Amino acid sequence: MVRKEARSKVRVNKHRRLRNRFSGTAERPRLAVFRSNNHMYAQIIDDTVGNTLVSASTLQKDVKAELEKTNDVAAAAHLGTVIAKKALDKGIKTVVFDRGGFIYQGKIKALAEAAREAGLEF
Repeated sequence: MVRKEARSKVRVNKHRRLRNRFSGTAERPRLAVFRSNNHMYAQIIDDTVGNTLVSASTLQKDVKAELEKTNDVAAAAHLGTVIAKKALDKGIKTVVFDRGGFIYQGKIKALAEAAREAGLEF
């Protein structure tokens, strides 16, 4: 009998395969996205040093105050604009997008498109 693997295990394996293909550098850091059932998190990471340069999540008070729900497409789009503005303030213009093993649709796509519209290039 064939057993299906849990979705979280499949996502972790996909993410590991994706991370073998690219990493963030000082001139082009990595925009890593994580989505839980209740919140979304975005970080811009320099993998050569291992530092998080910019981070934003729907847990932060200033972000949460403007949202009706923290786990829908509108929240993801708002988070994309917030992370892009913070990155541009730090002087980061281009990034590598790391979808974290999640499928590029829905919330992940909304975050990416909002970050692009706010001025990030990837």
